[in-house]
Amino acid sequence: MRRSVILGTGSALPKRRVSNAELAMRVDTSDEWIVERTGIRFRHIAGDDETTGSLATDAARRAIEAAGIDAADIDLIVLATATPDQTFPATATRVQAALAIDDCVAFDVGAVCSGFLYALQVADSMIRAGAHTRALVIGAETFSRIVDWEDRTTCVLFGDGAGAIVLEAQDGDDRGILATRLHADGRHNGLLYVDGGPSTTGTVGKLRMKGREVFRHAVVNLAAVMNETLAVTGHTPEQVDWVVPHQANARILDATARKLNLPPEKVIVTVDVHANTSAASVPLALDTAVRDGRIRRGNLLVLEAMGGGFTWGAAIVRY
Repeated sequence: MRRSVILGTGSALPKRRVSNAELAMRVDTSDEWIVERTGIRFRHIAGDDETTGSLATDAARRAIEAAGIDAADIDLIVLATATPDQTFPATATRVQAALAIDDCVAFDVGAVCSGFLYALQVADSMIRAGAHTRALVIGAETFSRIVDWEDRTTCVLFGDGAGAIVLEAQDGDDRGILATRLHADGRHNGLLYVDGGPSTTGTVGKLRMKGREVFRHAVVNLAAVMNETLAVTGHTPEQVDWVVPHQANARILDATARKLNLPPEKVIVTVDVHANTSAASVPLALDTAVRDGRIRRGNLLVLEAMGGGFTWGAAIVRY
């Protein structure tokens, strides 16, 4: 069976690291308030010379290096982002140009915090169909550009960054992406959204969120989709080596793990040092755990995320 196997991972963070204490000098908040409610202690904020595209390119370069291939070997780039460099063209094409890839399929996917899971399934489907051999799947965001820095309930939650993986078509039954399940329910638009857009206000807009309602939906939906995806592959939660979740809030991570009866030590947590980087958070956490040696070849992984829309999904991966 033709499978999409992860050859390498990479990530990139802006140079500026912002602590809760520094943030408390800008808005009415405190380190204790933020940590108690979110688990977040630091986030990285993009400078004037850093964009979604530049972070995505840096993460892609590191993933390509880890994969042991040349950039010219890539024939597909799928980039998940809600904060593109331009309305058009796709930020994926800027990454393509920066990597000096003369010709490949390159496009963006928009599913907010679930974007990387959506991009992963798109690339996996195209590889399985035989249309492509090696793909870059990237999640990259500069959410600092769209948060309302006067709203202490949301601006403390987000950070900037990028993560990337290289997928390669290989034959095998129990390696690579084993199953993916995605969902969306547009009835909940008003719970997490940006109040602007080219065809409505002609502006970028700012992020708006009703945190309590989002939390409730996240715990229920993420536990359900993880169980659904495991059922497809015939695995049980006990067989999972690592859960690599969307890093939105430490309390969501804890609650979801409890619903699946998973020990907390099986959950990769980077929200404390990266905050919520939206579509970048899953590949950022994945690369962090691969490089520090926790995730090893042969491990069974569950990737999961939920974002505005609502959109949500999970993937079972044999790394």
